[in-house]
Amino acid sequence: MSKLNREELDHLERRELHLTVVSVIFVLILAAGLAAFMYPLVFLRPGGNAWTMRVAFFGFCVLTVLFVSYLLQHQRTVAKLKQQLLAEFERNLALQHQASVELLGSMPGLDHFWDRLTMEFRRASATQKTLSLILVKIVAGPRQIAPAEAASDAAKAMARKLRPTDSIHRLSPELFGVIMPETDGLNAKRVAVRLQDELQTVRAKHGTNFEVSAHNYPSDVRSAHELEDIVKSLLPEAEGWAAAEPASAN
Repeated sequence: MSKLNREELDHLERRELHLTVVSVIFVLILAAGLAAFMYPLVFLRPGGNAWTMRVAFFGFCVLTVLFVSYLLQHQRTVAKLKQQLLAEFERNLALQHQASVELLGSMPGLDHFWDRLTMEFRRASATQKTLSLILVKIVAGPRQIAPAEAASDAAKAMARKLRPTDSIHRLSPELFGVIMPETDGLNAKRVAVRLQDELQTVRAKHGTNFEVSAHNYPSDVRSAHELEDIVKSLLPEAEGWAAAEPASAN
């Protein structure tokens, strides 16, 4: 959803108000000038059809008042529509934020990630299979915690490119981990490139950047501890997201 520029809306509203005021003044000046020219002919030196002239004069005055009232009513309507638009937009933003928070809250977290990583590493080492781990970090500039909407959209974008056997975990407000069983290093790098492409829309929408890295066993690491150290090096030290000590199995 595109974000409204509140300053631009205020500027447009001020321009609309200025145009309305200028239009009202212009109409009143023209009407007053015309009425001044009509007054002597209608009241001071009436012709043979005096009542017709008077009806036309008063009708002109009434039409002028109605037109000015229409301009003022139009201005009030525009201001009211703007307020309704802003209220609806803010309500939609609140609903979107709530949906994003609920989606992120339902994702597996760090504790589940350690358990899954340990289990998949044991299986890979026991069966001589490969195991890949893709880490996606949101870089949100000076902010320490990325917006929930950006993280939610990133999670949905990545999920579209993963297999049913892959699992995505939210390791911190700015870090996602994707465990990919039976995936070699070359395929893991290809998936990382596809994820980068899929995240282009999220990057353009929220103005955030993404750092995507792929790590493979046994090509890049030889033990579960090495994978865990890579993950811990990217985890923030903020309270509540500190890495729990996993039960590793080399």
